[in-house]
Amino acid sequence: DYGGTFEQLISASRRLTLVVPITLLIIFGLLFMAFNSAKDAALVFSGVPLALTGGVAALLLRDIPLSISAGVGFIALSGVAVLNGVVMLSFIRDLRGQGMELDAAIIKGALRRLRPVLMTALVASLGFVPMALNVGTGAEVQRPLATVVIGGIVSSTLLTLLVLPALYRLAYRNKTSA
Repeated sequence: DYGGTFEQLISASRRLTLVVPITLLIIFGLLFMAFNSAKDAALVFSGVPLALTGGVAALLLRDIPLSISAGVGFIALSGVAVLNGVVMLSFIRDLRGQGMELDAAIIKGALRRLRPVLMTALVASLGFVPMALNVGTGAEVQRPLATVVIGGIVSSTLLTLLVLPALYRLAYRNKTSA
């Protein structure tokens, strides 16, 4: 019955419009509690929009329509997107806490966290490849979710490695310690 399916789609869409903002708010709240700083929480949280952009771009590249399972992928991606940012920013903050100058801490932090950030992104992405390439039973649910997560992880990893250190420098360039 198409009417029932359409009603379920509308209901799921409504739930997502409520769940997504709440999820993002919870993520920001957890970041704030972890760093005890709204500025640092915002810096790490800045990875979420780029991750979401990467997810949308991946859907467009694969010609996959936005769906409920893609929406679930965006929710999962939001959590994954901040993970590498937390790893990077925590290390830079530790170096600053030890008295290292801003630029030196950023460079050393970015270089020392390069491998962990890349490994986390690679492992997470590779885990979704079978779902992204699935053409059998359940593919219509698995492919959008996996495509969003893989595309978002790629873009958020670039943010973590390139943009986050630059944003940190801009945010703290006039302070002597973080």
